[in-house]
Amino acid sequence: MLSCCQSRVLVGYAERRLRCYYKQIIHGNKFSSQSSASLVETKEYGKLLSGSDIAKEILLTLSQEVNKLKVQHSGLTPQLAIVQVGAREDSNVYVKMKLKAAKTIGIIAKHIVLPSSTNEIELLGILSHLNLDPHVHGVIVQMPLDCVNSINSSLITDTVFPNKDVDGLNSRNQGKVAVGDLATGFLPCTPSGCLELVKRSGTQIEGSHTVIIGRSRIVGTPVSELFKWHNATVTTCHSKTKNLDEIVANADILVVAIGQPNLIKGEWVKKGAVVIDCGITSIPGNTIFPVLLVSWLTEIHPSDATRKSGSRLVGDVDFEQARMRASWITPVPGGVGPMTVAMLMKNIVMAAVKATRTLDENSVRRAY
Repeated sequence: MLSCCQSRVLVGYAERRLRCYYKQIIHGNKFSSQSSASLVETKEYGKLLSGSDIAKEILLTLSQEVNKLKVQHSGLTPQLAIVQVGAREDSNVYVKMKLKAAKTIGIIAKHIVLPSSTNEIELLGILSHLNLDPHVHGVIVQMPLDCVNSINSSLITDTVFPNKDVDGLNSRNQGKVAVGDLATGFLPCTPSGCLELVKRSGTQIEGSHTVIIGRSRIVGTPVSELFKWHNATVTTCHSKTKNLDEIVANADILVVAIGQPNLIKGEWVKKGAVVIDCGITSIPGNTIFPVLLVSWLTEIHPSDATRKSGSRLVGDVDFEQARMRASWITPVPGGVGPMTVAMLMKNIVMAAVKATRTLDENSVRRAY
């Protein structure tokens, strides 16, 4: 038999061993928990949704479509007319990028520059001529107009025939988007680009909670309609929206087009959300805005723009913080900008295809 002293020694030893055993279990569980949490935390957040790369793929496909058109319709080449009033530096850069993209896919782009003294009647006359020109498949009027005379911009965009309105700004095309007719008209380019970016990420739009920040006629309102008709549950926010952070925190897909740099804070973003940033602002100052527009529309990295200009380019979302929570996020520059140009080119090719169908149908009617 063990003595009382020996028993106490053995019990003490057993207790120490038991404590050690439980400590290992606890630490092991804690370690496992940390590993599991680490797997979740290190899930690939902040993947860049590169509009530059996707735009290149789209332009490549479009160039192939243009070649097919030329073969199938005796050398038919889609033709775009860009009407610019005045010589704003930012407009010059936008037009230059559109001309470059048109050349890339093999279509004809005419740049019609009118003096800033142009009046409304003169501009309407130019548009009427382009509307009736069978060789012109798409017409865009570069906005804003740099003009000393008062011109109604809504009247101008509505004067472009709907079947040539490749900017998607004619009231008839906008109305089609509003009622869910996304096939027979032309989708506005930036909203269409935003939708395409989300699709390319592989994110399910149907059933998602999509939050749109901004309600402009050009971006916010039509992008809300596009996501609605793709069966997302859409919340549109604007300058009067209360508790914006709480709404953003519930967004599976977040599209921001408000024009306020870094308005959306990173900690507001829901983990795993897709973030599309349409904003573009140079800080500090706007003295180098034309240079920054080039970087926005191309694949120049933000740091390159910073080195060249002494300023930096930011979007409406606090990018560095938001990318730590978002699954996918568009960079600024190189996100939405290149997609806007790519979707414009897509609309021009579609306009040419529709024109050939109309010609074929007319030929059949005449034959009978």
